[in-house]
Amino acid sequence: MGAVRLSAILAVGALVWAAPSLAGPPYQTDDPEPTELGHWEIYSFATADGHRGDVDGAAGFDLNYGGARGLQLTATVPIAFARTPGAGWRAGSGDLELAAKYRFLNDEQSGWQAAIFPRVILPTATHGLGGTRARFLLPLWVQKDFGKTSVFGGGGYEINPGTGNKDFWQAGIALTHDFSTTLSLGTELTWQSADTRGGPSATGANIGLIQKIGGPFALLLAGGPSFSAGQTSYHSYAALSLNF
Repeated sequence: MGAVRLSAILAVGALVWAAPSLAGPPYQTDDPEPTELGHWEIYSFATADGHRGDVDGAAGFDLNYGGARGLQLTATVPIAFARTPGAGWRAGSGDLELAAKYRFLNDEQSGWQAAIFPRVILPTATHGLGGTRARFLLPLWVQKDFGKTSVFGGGGYEINPGTGNKDFWQAGIALTHDFSTTLSLGTELTWQSADTRGGPSATGANIGLIQKIGGPFALLLAGGPSFSAGQTSYHSYAALSLNF
């Protein structure tokens, strides 16, 4: 199932081929480094989470612009999809996300960075593929560089209104290393408290790869298991990035 799902995700990524500094993506843990002033980082991505026959995911564009020094403006525009045994596949627009990352600490001598990255998730999804009310994520992200190795992480609180929902915490930490000027590998651990009343928390682990493939393009891949209430599901991410 995992290999089949990853192949499907890569196929979707190929369909949106025209479309993280590359920390943050492909990891679920974000980093404090904003897009450079006046520059764009565009990710054409596909991602999915699944357990046995259940699959939830999205494909689309993650748009990042350096709007001011230390400030990144972000919009994520997805097409969502899901599969449920007995009901088959369904797809439609996903929830639009708008965010602004502000780096308030950047000490190049010590290698420390820190940023806030508030995000609003709007209920724009169709066919029951998203939320019914606006959600708000309020995180803090910190990074420490050791030459070619970086450690970044943090987390935040998500305001998650809706019937049966509850507000929750999420956190993560990632370790990456640049093995060459074109290849970076890393791993991360993630955690999220229950987002529904009476629901379970979840812990995950992923490995990731960033491979520059020439010019402004790079290939990003990540994936790994997640454990919740005694069940194991799998997360996958693939993207082509364009930086200019």
